[in-house]
Amino acid sequence: MADLMDNKVLMAFASYATIVVSKMMFMSTATAFFRITKKVFANPEDCASFGKGENAKKYLRTDESVERVRRAHLNDLENIVPFLGIGLLYSLSGPDLSTALLHFRIFVGARIYHTIAYLLPLPQPNRGLAFFAGYGVTLSMAYSLLRNKLYL
Repeated sequence: MADLMDNKVLMAFASYATIVVSKMMFMSTATAFFRITKKVFANPEDCASFGKGENAKKYLRTDESVERVRRAHLNDLENIVPFLGIGLLYSLSGPDLSTALLHFRIFVGARIYHTIAYLLPLPQPNRGLAFFAGYGVTLSMAYSLLRNKLYL
């Protein structure tokens, strides 16, 4: 365990992974906040405190701002989870610290910018470029692993 704690790349990965996972957790809280403040719910039991029967059903609807936050959160799930798995393997494979930091920083910056571009919303290609920057980082780390470290 002490050897792992001395691995600067692994510690850098842990730091940047904590940032993006915290951002992803914030997005679930933001979704809940928008649902509550807009009184927009997906499940009948969530509407129970606002009325009974037909009165409660009017809260079972969709709202563009709630859906926008929810889609941004889903996009985080689709991109951050692969980054965590591949990034961990990449960190343990002994890459150069400066190269690893470049990967991690670009990914984190791209995911934060992607969220900003999604929520404001900024015109395309802002969100698309942010997505492909983060996706490219994950692919780059996967390529490095497959080319240099994994035995196929």
